[in-house]
Amino acid sequence: MIFSVRKSIYLTVLLIISLFLLGGCRSEHPFVKKTAFKDADKILIEFAGAVDESWARNPANYTVFEKPDPDIRLIIKDISISADHKKVTLIFEDDLNKNQPHILTAANISHGGKSLGSAILNVKKFYLGYLFSILIGAMIINNFVFTKYLGLCVFFGTSQRKSTAVGMGITFTMVMVASAMISWFIYQFILQPYRLDFLQIVVFIGLVSLSVQAVDTVLRKVNPVLFKAFGVYLVLVIANCIIIAVPLILADNQYNAWESLMLSLGAGLGFLIALFLMSSVRERLELANVPPTYRGLPIAFVLAGLFALAFLGFSGMSIF
Repeated sequence: MIFSVRKSIYLTVLLIISLFLLGGCRSEHPFVKKTAFKDADKILIEFAGAVDESWARNPANYTVFEKPDPDIRLIIKDISISADHKKVTLIFEDDLNKNQPHILTAANISHGGKSLGSAILNVKKFYLGYLFSILIGAMIINNFVFTKYLGLCVFFGTSQRKSTAVGMGITFTMVMVASAMISWFIYQFILQPYRLDFLQIVVFIGLVSLSVQAVDTVLRKVNPVLFKAFGVYLVLVIANCIIIAVPLILADNQYNAWESLMLSLGAGLGFLIALFLMSSVRERLELANVPPTYRGLPIAFVLAGLFALAFLGFSGMSIF
């Protein structure tokens, strides 16, 4: 049985690695070396060769918008070009929101009087920093429990003891990562190409159910004590709002494999942090003189509200 469990873990790791190899960033134009934010209101485009000045200085050749808001086009105020015609700097009327990735379209890139085709480019902050910001954002800054109030049923049900809370947090994180990565793969390579996006909720719920059933079966054999401690709440993971919200966010934001892993891992660890904090306080409250009318669930809701106020202090925090 232990060998089969290890084999399943190895297969899962290999699947995730293969997803990384298959799903990198959006493919860039071969003539474009890099794009980057510059100052507060500028985007730099560096080309592999000199571009025609008449093309580079025409604002109509560029379309820029924030990735979450494709309908809001950013207005270009001015364009500067380097002496070697390899670097073009777009200057915008307003400051750019660097916390969001931007999509830049350069239409019909002209080099030596010839058109090299259009390029759809991603403009982001330092990529490892961007990945880290997704992880910390889902884990602390935008914690799904304390800022979005999702998954409260399992949260209140399994946060009475630290041992149960930590076990549920680890189990939830495993299910979260596995189901989110499989959901991302199916959405990117099956639902989107065949225009079956409207089935995403049904498909994601089915994948979550399969993941929870697999964890239920393995946990029943490997750790029966922890399985009994979870009780009905392990099954309730299927109906947890967080575990279905994350795949929907991945699909809506068009995250790649690395970004999807960071969001799902951050959501799972954020739930683990919330459970651990709540269980630590609830264990101490058993020794406190709590009024009878507030004992149990009422004082738990009060504590959750206080934690939510504390986590509100992280709102608007920017990483990298």
